Amino acid sequence: QVQLVESGGGLVQAGGSLRLSCVASGRTFYVMGWFRQAPGKEREFVAAISWSGGRTFYADYADSVKGRFTISRDNAKNTVYLQMNSLKPEDTAVYYCAAGRARGLRIDDYDYWGQGTQVTVSS
Repeated sequence: QVQLVESGGGLVQAGGSLRLSCVASGRTFYVMGWFRQAPGKEREFVAAISWSGGRTFYADYADSVKGRFTISRDNAKNTVYLQMNSLKPEDTAVYYCAAGRARGLRIDDYDYWGQGTQVTVSS
């Protein structure tokens, strides 16, 4: 049974940093990513990282987080990380970990989802 479990959310002041983690159990996925959903808004893509073997990884980022967020993964631990720096109040949202079989930026590209972790950035 596949499970994705996020951790690392919390409350931080603007300009601060947080690191989210997501552990996947059951199997290793080609692509793992992060989405977020703010109150009253649709869930949106944040970042994703794909791995096709060896030491080659491909990372994709939403324009709103480029240069501030970094996604990485440790396949030995089946874990994906999201390092978030220079956080802004508009980054406040529930962050969801997702896993799938193909590289993509859409919700439909992912087959499995975590329960979400709250990130709140105060001004």
